[in-house]
Amino acid sequence: MFTAISHSQLYVLDQDEALDFYVGKLGLEVTADIDMGFMRWLTVGVPGSPDRHVLLERPGPPAMTEDTAEQVRELLTKGVLGGPLILTTEDCRKTYETLLGRGVEFTEEPTERPYGIDCGLRDPFGNAIRFTQLHA
Repeated sequence: MFTAISHSQLYVLDQDEALDFYVGKLGLEVTADIDMGFMRWLTVGVPGSPDRHVLLERPGPPAMTEDTAEQVRELLTKGVLGGPLILTTEDCRKTYETLLGRGVEFTEEPTERPYGIDCGLRDPFGNAIRFTQLHA
């Protein structure tokens, strides 16, 4: 049966802006940037973690009609599309301060939880992102 999840996907409205945010601000790295003609296959991942990729996909053809893509874009900008991307960190408060200094806007400051410390933010397109420092 299955042995791993290698890719997950987030919709973004502009892949260059997504690169600036996910790579420039969050510190992820590009794992693939391929012009496939009908679409741009753009993935990012945590540096040093080559087995897990996040596809930053622009809604549109060939996966969906333009009418459907417009509906997806509207839902995305409302922040109600899909589940969150959850990252882990060794020091949630330090990561929070670093990202705050890079201009990242947060929806929730670091908060103690039963499982550790986590906080929340949204990317420029409305996707929910959380990062967590798990208890040892």
